Amino acid sequence: MGCGCLFALLAAVSPRLAVVILWIFTPLVNAAFNNNWLWPLLGLLFLPFTTLMYVLVVGPLGPTNIWGWLMVLLGVLIDARAYFDAYSNRNQYGQFSPSGAR
Repeated sequence: MGCGCLFALLAAVSPRLAVVILWIFTPLVNAAFNNNWLWPLLGLLFLPFTTLMYVLVVGPLGPTNIWGWLMVLLGVLIDARAYFDAYSNRNQYGQFSPSGAR
């Protein structure tokens, strides 16, 4: 019995947790990154949606076509949006800065 919808919900809410679960319980991460642990770890820390899309596209299929790379590009755009949102909202929480300047 598959849990595809449950995993999709988990991936949308927490892509880092989804990649860790894939890494522990399936061979997809190792297949996508050729048994290298450094690139998935860096992707897990800095670009979680991109890493998740790459694992889900390249892991089961191997080298992919244009549609797979478009999904990876979608992951890059989602990650970039998260970084841009964090950058634009950095001044909103001035009271939490070390200097306390407003």
